[in-house]
Amino acid sequence: MNLKMLLPSGVLLEEEVVKVTAEAVNGFFTLLPRHIDFVAALVPGLFTYQSPGGAEYHLAVDEGILIKQGEQVYVSTARAVAGDDLARLQETVEDELKVLGESEKKARTVMSRLEADTLRRFTRLGGER
Repeated sequence: MNLKMLLPSGVLLEEEVVKVTAEAVNGFFTLLPRHIDFVAALVPGLFTYQSPGGAEYHLAVDEGILIKQGEQVYVSTARAVAGDDLARLQETVEDELKVLGESEKKARTVMSRLEADTLRRFTRLGGER
């Protein structure tokens, strides 16, 4: 399979792989070359892939989407960090990616409130004529 990981800034990696393991909203899953076409919403967590030579590589990934179509596996995520030490990558996920996700949720909530308040004010202005 050909794995291509995309970030907003560009392509993080493009590798031939024989196995991919990731975490979706409903749990971990593994893809192998003959697996059916598949789409999954990824959650912040560990992403592992295995090269044809048998070496395993690990990344900490943020929320994203994974699409397997034929021999192509595409992963699109906002952030990803590669590393050799699984414990350190797990800490990265817990400390940075999940915290950033919570901060973004809070920021979206604040923006929604501001938008709603702005609309209320415009509605009041329209009614004062």
